[in-house]
Amino acid sequence: MKYIYQFVFAICFSGALIGCADMLETDSELVEFEKDNTLDHPTDSVYSVMGIIGKMQLIADRLVVLGEVRGDLVTTTDAASADLKRLAAFDQLADNKYNQVSDYYAVINNCNYFIAHVDTAMQRRGRNIFLPEFAAVKAYRAWTYLQLALAYGQVPLVVEPVMTEQAAREEMSKERVGIQAICNYFIDDLKPYAMTEMPRYGNIMNEDSRFFFVPIRALLGDLCLWAGRYQEAAAWYHDYLNDKNNPMTMNVSARSTWPTDVTEFNMSTPRTGYDVTNTRETISYIPMENRVFDGVVSDLGNVFNSTRDNNYFFQVTPSASMLNLSAAQTYCLEFKNDAGSDTIYVPKEGLMRDIMAGDLRLYSNFSQSSRGAQDEYSELSSLRQDIRKITTRWVPMYRLNMIYLRYAEALNRAGFPQSAFTILKNGLCAENAIAYVDSVERVTAGDLISFDSNIFTRETVIGIHSMGSGDSQINGTYVLPMPANALASRQDTISYQIPLVEDMIIDEMALEGAFEGYRFYDLMRVALRRGDPAYLANPIARRNGAPDEGLRGLLMEQRNWFLPLP
Repeated sequence: MKYIYQFVFAICFSGALIGCADMLETDSELVEFEKDNTLDHPTDSVYSVMGIIGKMQLIADRLVVLGEVRGDLVTTTDAASADLKRLAAFDQLADNKYNQVSDYYAVINNCNYFIAHVDTAMQRRGRNIFLPEFAAVKAYRAWTYLQLALAYGQVPLVVEPVMTEQAAREEMSKERVGIQAICNYFIDDLKPYAMTEMPRYGNIMNEDSRFFFVPIRALLGDLCLWAGRYQEAAAWYHDYLNDKNNPMTMNVSARSTWPTDVTEFNMSTPRTGYDVTNTRETISYIPMENRVFDGVVSDLGNVFNSTRDNNYFFQVTPSASMLNLSAAQTYCLEFKNDAGSDTIYVPKEGLMRDIMAGDLRLYSNFSQSSRGAQDEYSELSSLRQDIRKITTRWVPMYRLNMIYLRYAEALNRAGFPQSAFTILKNGLCAENAIAYVDSVERVTAGDLISFDSNIFTRETVIGIHSMGSGDSQINGTYVLPMPANALASRQDTISYQIPLVEDMIIDEMALEGAFEGYRFYDLMRVALRRGDPAYLANPIARRNGAPDEGLRGLLMEQRNWFLPLP
């Protein structure tokens, strides 16, 4: 996917901004100066948008690495690079190769340039021909700023194109703003374009370009979720999922399941239908190149998997915490026979493989195998690992089931824990809302949990926990938390339930989204919300089983959660 970049500008950080001229590449053949660029022709907008996507490729891999390697679901191996090991240890990050803040600002500055110079007034046959690109680029900028703020904590907010080193110095000297301020700014910036259709470029090098763009309403949901505007977040997620022209029901058939007629689990093999690399699951992604000659090729395969390029020495592997969380789930199966049906709970022991115990999503996505002893002089690893979520074709930005889980998180924090739990256990539709959400919450939540009854039915929705833990709707061990004794008021019960349902949602995010780059930030979001650094520090310190008190102490200080600015 070799793109013609109409402009390539970048701004950079340093104590005195030394080297900004080099970063701006003012003598490069790729740069066209401001006076040369008037984005008033359709081909200009296409090339410019593709150029922005090209710059996004530079940050794509690190989004996954920063979100997973610093979390508790994976651990580094002896073969891991020094940079990965230091990331996992939160140590000496200033010169880490994954700490390249200028790459984020390269995306942002390209977006700023486009937004400032595209002719949004130009119309053809009554249609504003640049509005789709304008909205798409605004979404790219907001999404990139969110990733930037999550990685660095506080950053300069630059919303005008930077064309000179002097302008870069002035922008970088401004007061830095935090995650909440970033989110609030871009919520207002994006709202007018929430319903704008994205560009239609057709297929580009065998990839459907519809997937290259950020779904604005889902992004608005994320921004509101991080900003603590929970009812708004739930509304944006709901409106995106319940869109009348493109309703987003989950892929019910993509479950990992035991055969329904199984009688001897130790003689059977589960069905691994769960494939998140299918575009039925992936909503939006950053396309990556097949060849270095064409641009940026993803290196995630060499980080997570055994490949010929890394001599089969994978660099990260599922942690003890990930294995334990998966095994701790209770798989429930509705077993039908001539007499009717029975509820069967799959045993945790005596299975063909230990990884089959509990939730099956890890089993579906992860495998290791031994190739036997290697010759003592062999440069190849005898242990091979395959994490099937990892694809070199793209790096996901949005996936449907994760949007549903954030919707549940927003609903729960908005004061609707029954509705949130229904997303986990049963799936939300009109029938399930009536069955599992009491009348008071249904009335209070109103449109936030109202779905088209012609599309969202018990046949087309599913509890997300059932994606890997069987028929969760009949699982008697997977239930809405209730106080042991009646509390003084309904609100007291809700206040009791909200943090417990939130814990269940965060666990489900781990089961569903492992290896995709979410985990560290999911823990961080709840820790910030609760004002409790231990919510993040404790699980990460225990990633390998026994607690690492030194790492825990480091993470009890919030400043250590963020990468240092160069």
